[in-house]
Amino acid sequence: MRAFLGSTIQSLQVRNYRLFATGQLISLIFGWVQITAQDWLVLQVSHDSASALGVVTALQFTPMLLFMLYAGKLADRLDKRLMLIALNSAWLVLSALMGVLVIGGAVQLWQVYVFALVWGTAVAVETPVRQSFVYELVGPSLLPNALSLNATTFNSARVLGPAIAGLMIAGFGTGAGFLANALSYVVPVIALARMRPAELHRTDPGRRPAGDTRVVDGLRYVSRRPDLLLPIVLMLVIGMVGYNFQLTLPVLAKGTFHSGPATFGLLVTALALGSIGGALAGTRRRSRPSVWIVLGGAVAFGVFATLSGLMPTYLLTALVLVPTGFSTIYLAQAANQRVQLGTDSAYRGRVTALYFLVFMGTNPVGAPLVGWLAQVAGPRVAIWLGGLISLLVALVALAVRLRKPHEDVVSVWQGDDHGVPPPAELPGRRLHPVTPGRRARPDRPGAQLSRVDG
Repeated sequence: MRAFLGSTIQSLQVRNYRLFATGQLISLIFGWVQITAQDWLVLQVSHDSASALGVVTALQFTPMLLFMLYAGKLADRLDKRLMLIALNSAWLVLSALMGVLVIGGAVQLWQVYVFALVWGTAVAVETPVRQSFVYELVGPSLLPNALSLNATTFNSARVLGPAIAGLMIAGFGTGAGFLANALSYVVPVIALARMRPAELHRTDPGRRPAGDTRVVDGLRYVSRRPDLLLPIVLMLVIGMVGYNFQLTLPVLAKGTFHSGPATFGLLVTALALGSIGGALAGTRRRSRPSVWIVLGGAVAFGVFATLSGLMPTYLLTALVLVPTGFSTIYLAQAANQRVQLGTDSAYRGRVTALYFLVFMGTNPVGAPLVGWLAQVAGPRVAIWLGGLISLLVALVALAVRLRKPHEDVVSVWQGDDHGVPPPAELPGRRLHPVTPGRRARPDRPGAQLSRVDG
C-alpha cells in the first residue's frame, strides 16, 4: 500500500511541484465555487434562460480562439512562473470587482457577459503557460504522474467547490462565491513566489532551432506528426459537442428536476467523483500512452455520456454521471499526455496551446448550439446527442486507425535537446540515449535507433 501511494504521489516529493499543487488546489476549489455561483447568477438575472448561459460560456471561451496560440508562443519564450503570478493577481482583482457588484445589487446580465469575456482572456493566456510549466516543475520522467495529479487536484476541487457553493449561495448569496474566490488567489501567488527557479527544468534557449519560434512553426510541426494530429482532432470534436456539462447540468437540475443550487451541486459532484477516479487511473503511468488507450477512452465517454442523457430520474442520472466523469478525465488525460510526451520541449508551449485550443476553445461554437438545443428540446437531448456524436467520431477514428496501423510511425527526435530531422533521413525511426545499465549495440555507435511508439 505504501509503495502504491508512493508511486501515485511521487511528483509531490518535488518541492516546487508541491508548492504549485497546493496553490492550485485552494484556488481551484474556490474557482469552482465561482463557476457554480456564476451559472446560478446567470439563470437568476436572465429568468432561467439556457441561451443566456450558453452565451456566457461562449464569451468565456471565445478568447481562446483569438489568443491561445499566441499565448503558447509566449510560454515558449517568457518566464512561465512570473507570468502565472501576474495572471493569478489579475484574477484576484476581477473576482473581487464582480463580487462587489453582485453584493451591491447592481449586477446586470451585460456585466456578467463582460466579466466572462475578460476572465476568458486571462484563461486563454494562462492555460498553455500552466500546462507547459508542469514539465519545468518535474521534468520528463515524472510528467505523466504530475499531469494525472493535476487532474486529480482539479476534480477534487470540482467535488468540494460546488458543494461549498451550494451552501454559500443558499446562506450568503452568489456574491459571496466571487469574493471567496478572490481571496483564494493569494495562496497560488505566494506559492509561485516561494519556488526555487534554479530547480526548474528549463530548456536552454540556445538549443532551440534558429528562427523556429513563430506560431506557424508550431502548427507546421504538428502537421508533420500524425501521432499528435489524431488526439488533437479527436478532442476537437468531442470537446465541442460532448464536454458541455457545465452548461447542461444547471439547466437539467433547475428546469427538468426543479431543484435548487444544493441539488445542482450534487450532480456536479457525482460527475467529479468519477473524474477523480479517471485522474488517479493515470497517476502510475510512466510512459507515453498508446493511441489505443486514447481511442478506448473516447469510446467509453461516448457510451456513458449518451446513457447519462437518457436516464429518466435524478438518482439514475447522478449514478451514470460517475462513470461518465471517469471516462471524461481518463480520455482528456490520455490525450494530453500523448501530446505532451510526444512533443519536443522547444515546441511544447505552442503544441499545448493548440491542444487546449481545440479542446476548450471550440466552446464559442458548441456552447450556443448546445444551449439553444437544451432550451428547445431539453437538456437531456443536448446531453445524449453530444454523447452519441462523440461515440460515432471515436468509432470512425478507431476504424481509420485499424486500417492504417503504422500511421503513428513517423520520424521524430524524442529527446529534449533535438529538433525534427527531415523525414527522409530516419523513416520510421527515432534516436534516443541508451538506457543506463544496458550495453550499447556495437553495430550502432552513439544514439540507438528504435521504432516510434504507436
